[in-house]
This record gives sequence, structure tokens and C-alpha cells, in this order.
Amino acid sequence: MSGSSQIVAVLGPTNTGKTHYAIERMLGHRTGVIGLPLRLLAREVYDKIVAIRGPSVVALVTGEERIVPPRAQYWVCTVEAMPEGMGADFLAIDEIQLCADPERGHVFTDRLLRSRGTNETLFLGSDTMRGPIAALVPEAQFVRRERMSQLVYSGSKKISRMPARSAIVGFSVDNVYAIAELLRRQKGGAAVVMGALSPRTRNAQVDLYQNGEVDYLVATDAIGMGLNLDVDHVAFSALSKFDGRRMRPLAPNELAQIAGRAGRGMSDGTFGVTGEAPPLDDGVAQAIMDSRFTPMKKLNWRNAALRFGSIDALINSLEVSPQGEHLIKARPADDLNVLKSLSQVTEIMARASDGPSVRMLWNVCRIPDFRGISHAEHASLLEVIYGHLHESGTIPDDFMARQIRRIDRTDGDIDALSKRLAYIRTWTYVAQRNGWVRDESHWRAETRAVEDRVSDALHDRLTQRFVDRRTSVLLRRLKQKEALLAEVNDKGEVTVEGEFVGRLEGFRFTPDKSAQGTEAKALKSASLQALAPQFHLRADRFYNAPDTEIDFTDQGGLMWGEYAVGKLVAGAEPLKPMVEVFVDEAAGPDVEQKVQRRLQHFIDRKVAALFEPLLTLSRDEELSGLAKGFAFRMVEGLGILPRAGVAQDVKDLDQDARGALRKHGIRFGQFTIFMPLLLKPAPTRLRLVLWALTNGLQEFPDAPPPGLVTVPVAKDAPQGYDNMCGYRDAGERSIRIDMLERLADMLRAEDSRGGFEAKPDMLSITGMTLEQFADLMQGLGYKAERGEREKVKVALVEAEKPATEASAQPAAEETTVPEAGPEEVAAPAEAPAEATASTEAAAEASGSDEPEVEVFYSFTWGRQRQANRGPRREPRQGQAKGKPRGKPQDGRGKPQGKKGGKPQGAKSFSSRPPKKEKAIDPDNPFAAALMGLKDGS
Repeated sequence: MSGSSQIVAVLGPTNTGKTHYAIERMLGHRTGVIGLPLRLLAREVYDKIVAIRGPSVVALVTGEERIVPPRAQYWVCTVEAMPEGMGADFLAIDEIQLCADPERGHVFTDRLLRSRGTNETLFLGSDTMRGPIAALVPEAQFVRRERMSQLVYSGSKKISRMPARSAIVGFSVDNVYAIAELLRRQKGGAAVVMGALSPRTRNAQVDLYQNGEVDYLVATDAIGMGLNLDVDHVAFSALSKFDGRRMRPLAPNELAQIAGRAGRGMSDGTFGVTGEAPPLDDGVAQAIMDSRFTPMKKLNWRNAALRFGSIDALINSLEVSPQGEHLIKARPADDLNVLKSLSQVTEIMARASDGPSVRMLWNVCRIPDFRGISHAEHASLLEVIYGHLHESGTIPDDFMARQIRRIDRTDGDIDALSKRLAYIRTWTYVAQRNGWVRDESHWRAETRAVEDRVSDALHDRLTQRFVDRRTSVLLRRLKQKEALLAEVNDKGEVTVEGEFVGRLEGFRFTPDKSAQGTEAKALKSASLQALAPQFHLRADRFYNAPDTEIDFTDQGGLMWGEYAVGKLVAGAEPLKPMVEVFVDEAAGPDVEQKVQRRLQHFIDRKVAALFEPLLTLSRDEELSGLAKGFAFRMVEGLGILPRAGVAQDVKDLDQDARGALRKHGIRFGQFTIFMPLLLKPAPTRLRLVLWALTNGLQEFPDAPPPGLVTVPVAKDAPQGYDNMCGYRDAGERSIRIDMLERLADMLRAEDSRGGFEAKPDMLSITGMTLEQFADLMQGLGYKAERGEREKVKVALVEAEKPATEASAQPAAEETTVPEAGPEEVAAPAEAPAEATASTEAAAEASGSDEPEVEVFYSFTWGRQRQANRGPRREPRQGQAKGKPRGKPQDGRGKPQGKKGGKPQGAKSFSSRPPKKEKAIDPDNPFAAALMGLKDGS
């Protein structure tokens, strides 16, 4: 157990520079070997030495990787893969305290007892190993190294409050993934480090953390094995782990090994707990800070003097118990368990009949169970491999190719790629064994290439799932107080530092909806800060934009192109609405005021343009008395007043007052007082919005489609809606008020008491069928009596058509209706000829024996006459009240008498006093002509 070389045990807590010291000592010798506990750490040390001495003199040997240049001087290995009998000048074993590990401890104990450098041997590890080393290697010298920085316990912290540059430790893959996912949502992401990762994936993940792309690292306890990372705080998410057989609590020295990763070099570090882990006991926390732990007394040991005469002899030699109080028999490892399983297979027992075949079987059993599927499946695979090796001495190329081909895929999620990575490690290990494959360099390159491809794919999936580059970049820049560069394209998409963060809609920023919780808050904060210059540039462009780029909606919104930038709110007067802007607070008061001023200018000009006649009326200082009051009512009514509501006011107006109001375009209709110019679609649309604002409506009703004489009645519309639209509800449909007045002019010429039928002109201007017109008339207060009669032949109708039509009724106060503008063309009647027979139908009916029947309606006034409403006619003397006037009819309802003849001897009598003649309006353009006619009579 002793040797002639100098043996030194360099012991102490983490962050004492022990591994760095060993590298320096090894490079001081001509040759050297260093054994490390992890493949990841071996790769890290290999890269450091290559950077100093070059790749031509440095070898890397692990279970799955073998890089051995011809002139190798320095060998960097995992402890299990250390070559024996090399006689190197220097030899070092790192993390020697793993001699107590129940799984791998026997390997480290074997190296402690049997591995030596010819000139110098170093054992690096925890101070707890002083006693066993002193007892088992009496010639060893001890060097105590103190920690270069302080390690302080900081208690429990939520993951959401975890400081930057923290490593959070989990003890299962599921736990690691769950923590990493939470950090992605709340902190922008985390790198993931696990022992099962390939060095390539692990290094790529560590680079994310070391380069500052993420501020958090989630790892298993693998980081406790000497991995040098820039960590300020270590947090334990649990205080127990599954050791392969059972869940057990972590010992204080194990916690210290992991916690010691915090604080590198001269920088102090902290450690604590998070998640569901309970706070550490004060004694345990203090022991970790002071590096005071219970000394180790027992080391795991397994016999290294193996006998290969038979399988039973090999098993018996592996189960030999140790001698001495400091060594205990290691529990059966995976390789021994597999050997025992295969010893029960008859074919294996037949093959392993001599020393070389038993030794070969033992080497096959030492293939690690990287896949971790099941003991039986692992044993079955090793049985196949041993069969090939025993039969031909090597594993067939086609067999290797098939195994590798199944694994060589980069699709799938993290779990699928992790399994493939575990599977390829088995064949990488096989390819590294000397003599197991025919073309070692080829299969080593093949397995390495597949591992690299799967490793890269796994790194990409880990990054995609657990790193939000966008959030991490923005948070890092915010923390460093650097100016963020934002860009907005023509679609409003905002990118900050090249990362899409959301959309700028007008002057409001909408973060990307994929961000949630804390991530969304951080994203919005960083984005708004970066957008500050963009807000000012956009506000300047908006302020100088023409009115044609701005519009209002039927719901009172104010739009700049496709973006909502504000809304209208009620002002002190109906024609003076105010503006409420949609501007993010982060844009600042200057931007908000500029947008508000521009929108107020827009709506003021819009009101001035569309309601110019009404505003002119309100500013007319020549109006006085009742006319001025009526003008105020018109302004309040936004240019439309139902006559029934102002009947008394209209009655009180004298002719001068009416003339003054007419000069402003006001028309005194039978049903409505209105300004025809304000019935156009554009004023109507704005009038509805202003009316809805004034009345405090929550939902603004939409304007009817332009150009229609009648529209269906809006059932749930608020009271007064039809008038504000420029329509009047009548039955199932609403009719435009100017067309209603034209219809009223026609109705004055009819006998509303005796009854009359609809004329084609009435149907034409309303664009209705006879049935629809009947419903309209009933809505206006008429009674509609439906009847049927024999249809008059076309020829007969032409023969009996009177040459002239009497129209002796005097015109009402307003009889002239302005023609509708281009946008107010009446909708064509669906069937205006329904009031009479069609030519084609009459022609077809002329050859039929049975008379054709047609439907007609007779209309009479159905309400008591109200002031300024309804017809104002008296029946002629001798005419029965309620009966239709006109020519007498025969029994079939046909008119009788000569064409163009006048009734003889008809006289009119009335019990009413003579009606006072109405004064001629001096403003009427026909006043002079009328006066002349009067004088001439």
C-alpha cells in the first residue's frame, strides 16, 4: 500500500483552489495522470491543460471518450478510466472523499490504496478524509487549504425573489425541469446542468449562464463535483435525494460540497433553501459555514485481486470482505449484479469456460447502465454483446450500424433526446474499448458524431423550453441601465434589441401575448422604456397628419388609420364634445397633450364642417324673441325636432320669425321641423354619436345605411333614435322625414275622411309594396281597409282614364321639397305597379272567362285631429261622412259617368264660419304673384 513517491493529501473546503493547484503541480512534471469524479469535470480540466500545453501532449480518457495523441504526456481521466501501470511522474485523485460513496466509493478507495505517481501523488478532497487517509496511507503528508472567500447562510427565498447569478439545485430530472420552467416565466430563463448531459450539451448550457444570457442555473448535485462556475448564491430545492435504493437526507458535508460552489475566487457567496425545502437547522448551517463535519471512519472497498478461473471464482473474489476497521464491504454494484444474472444463463456459462472468456465477460459486465431502463433489459443487451465478442472477437459492423442508426435522430422533445443520448453513450463506451470493434477509429467517430448531433439538438430544446432570450436580454440591459434600441415597422410590430416584444397600436403598447405573469411585466417595462423616443416621433407625425387620416367611429372612437387613439366624451354642449386620449403613461405628458390637442382640433373642425348651417343659426344675432328661442331648440335637437313636441312653439311663431328661420334652411314640415342639409349621411352619422354622448348611452346605435327611403324599425333602439337618424317610425319600417313630408303633400290632396287609395307616385317615393305601404300608413295614424275587386282590363283602364285630375285642395304651409342629393336617391319600389294590374297579367286575363281579382286598400284617417297633424279637410255637402268621395260606382266598384265630366248641381255648404285667409308671407318668392292674383279676383 505504500510507494516511494511523495504522497500529499491536500484537504479543505470548496473554493480553496485544490484542483487548480493539482494542475500546476502536474504540469511541473514531465508526465502525469489526474483522476476526476465526473466526465464533465474531466473535459473541463482537459480543455484548460490543452489551452496551456496544446492538444498534442494531452490525452482525455473517459468511459465514452478517448482522445490519445501519439506523444501524450498528461492524461486527464475519470477515476474509473485511469490507466494502470503507466509509471507517470505525477498522479492525482480529485474529490477523494467519494471513497465513502455507496455506488462508486470502492473505485476511489482502490485508487487511494494502489495508485501512485513515481515522484508525486496528490489526494484532493474534504477535510473529513484526514483520519482514513492517515490510517490507510501512513506516509501521507497533509496540507490544509482555507477557503478563499466566506460562505454565508441566507435562509429561505422564493424562486421569484432569487438573486441573479444563482444556482438552484434539484435532485431529480422532473424537479430540475419544473424549476427551470418557473424561472423562464419569471426571470427570463435558466441554464440546465445535469450529470447525464454530454459534455457538449453541458458546456453549451454553461455558456448561456457564463455569458450572461441567463442569470440562473438549475442543476443536480453534479455541480458539487468541482465544476467551476460564476455562482453567487446556491439554493437547495430539497434536502433529500434518492440514492438508487431509497430516499435519504443529505449529510451536512454533502450539502457543504454543493453549497461551496457559491462564491468563486475572492468573491463571497451565500446559500439557502427555496421551494418546499425546509430551512436548515442552525447547527447544520453553522457547520457548513465553518466547514466542520463529522470525520469519515469507513471507506467502501471491493477486492481488486480478482480470480478469472471461472464465473463462480470471479464472483467469490468480488465478494471478499475487507480487513481493517476503516474499510467496509461495498454493496453489490451494477457490474456485479449483471454478472450474477448472466451466470444463470446456460449459454453464457458454456461460453465462459476459461480465464480469457471469463475476463471478457467481466469487462462486458462493466458497461454502465446508461439507459437506466431495467436490470433485466440491461443484462439482455450485455448478453448479446458478449455473444458477438466470444464468437468472432469483435462486434459485427452491421450490428453496430443498426444500433446507431436507430439512435441517429434529432427530432422529438427533451425526454426523447435525453434517452437517445443515454443510448448512444452505451455504444460510445463499446467503441472506446480496445479490440471490441474492427475499425475503432471509424466507430468512435460515428458514435461521437451522433452524440454531438443529439447533444446539439438537446441543447436547442433545453434553450427553447427554459430560456426566453427576449426577456433575459431585456432584463439584463435594464439591470445594466443601458439604452435599449426599439424599432417599429409599418405593421406596428415592436422589436427591442432585435427581439419581438409586442405591437404599438396608436400610442398604446400591447405586449406579446405569449408572455405571462412576471415575464409579461418585465417585458412591458423594458419595452416602454425603449419606446420612449418612438412615442415622441409618432406624436409629431400624428400632430402634422391631415384630417383625412383621422376619423371617428359610430361608437365614438377616434381612429388614426387602423389604430384607436382616443374617444369622444360629452362636453358642456351637444356640439362641443371633448376628447379622451389613449396614450400609455410611459409616453409622458407631452405626448399625451399633443395627441389630445390634435384630436380636439379634428373633432371641432368636423363639427364645424358637417353642422355649418346649425352653427350659423346659433350665431345669428339678428334672431330675437321666439325665433331665437326656437333656434336654440333646433341646436339642442341637432337640427331635427318632431313637430308634435314643439307644436305650441311653432304656432306662436309669426310669419317674420318663420321667414327668418327659413333663411337658415329650416323646413317646417307636417311631421318634423328639420334642416334638409343635415339629413345627409355624414351629418347623420356624427349627429347620432353626439346625441348618444349627450344622453349618456353605454352603447351607441349605428346609423342606418345611406340612400334608403325606408329601413326596418330598430326594435331595441333608445327613444328618439329614429328622429336622430332622420327617419320616423311608422309600423314595421321607418321612413326618411323629407320623403315623409313629400308623401304628406300628396296625402293632402286626398279625401282622408271618405277614404282613398294609394297612388303609384306614393308607392314610388317610398319604394314599398302595397302591403308595406298599408303598414306605413297605419303607423302614421291611418286606417287601412283591405278589399278585393275585379281587375280592370288594360284597354278598359286606358279608355276610362280621366283626361284631367281635379286637385282643388289648397297646399299646406310647406309644399316644396328639395330634391334628394346623389347619396339620397330613393330605393326603387319593389313592386310599385301592384296598386294596379300589370299589362302582362291583364293580357293573360283577357282571354279567361273568370274575372281576375286584385287587392286594394282604402285609407282613412284613424285618429282624432290634433293640432298641426293629420289632414284638415271637411267632406263636401251631400257626401256621407266616412264614405269615399268621387264618382259613383256600380256594384262591382267600377267608376261611372262620362270621362272628364263634372258632377252637375253639386254645391258646398258648411256650418263653420268662413275661414280667415292666411296672410301672404312677404319672404315667399311667389308673394308678388300671389298678391296680383288676389287683387285680380
